[in-house]
Amino acid sequence: MNRRIKNIAPLAETKFLSLYKAEYVNKRGNIKHWMIASRKDIKTLNAQLFEGKKEKVDAVVIVAIHKDLKKLVLVKQYRVPVNDYLYELPAGLIDGNEEVFTAAKRELYEETGLNLLEIDKTKKALPLYVSAGMTDESISLVHCICDGEASTQNLEEDEDLEVILVSMEEARDLLNKEIKLDVKTYLVLQSFAEQDKSLVTH
Repeated sequence: MNRRIKNIAPLAETKFLSLYKAEYVNKRGNIKHWMIASRKDIKTLNAQLFEGKKEKVDAVVIVAIHKDLKKLVLVKQYRVPVNDYLYELPAGLIDGNEEVFTAAKRELYEETGLNLLEIDKTKKALPLYVSAGMTDESISLVHCICDGEASTQNLEEDEDLEVILVSMEEARDLLNKEIKLDVKTYLVLQSFAEQDKSLVTH
């Protein structure tokens, strides 16, 4: 393990997000400092950084194709930091010791009302990093097939979103519009829009 971080101290800690100051050694051997936003508390971070504990994935991002409609499931969600609505994939934090696939099933239903039927386990749910220059937050992409009718009845008070199911043609149209897109969603939309119709099966 690369132990270039020598110390980490909390600057602000909240339930869902904390800010830490890290002391690390740069490539020239000099001591430097960096600010890190994290979903993890200080105990978990210390165990991960200094005790070799395996990293826990923070969140799931769900790439769901509707079984009957053959459409990709998106959400258009209000995000406070950008003060606007973003097109995104359904996603959410993993609760406690919850398994990745269990979290994906729960989050898909809570955000969209759709039922996860089948997970594509040929696509491994590896930890992926979204913006490693500022945060250690990690996600797992879960590819799946779903069914049911879209609903937002199970949203929490602060969740403000619309469920949108898009065909390949509609995905291409979205990519040509001046809209705000989450980067993961942009890449998945591109892939979905370019694939052969015969591949969207089940």
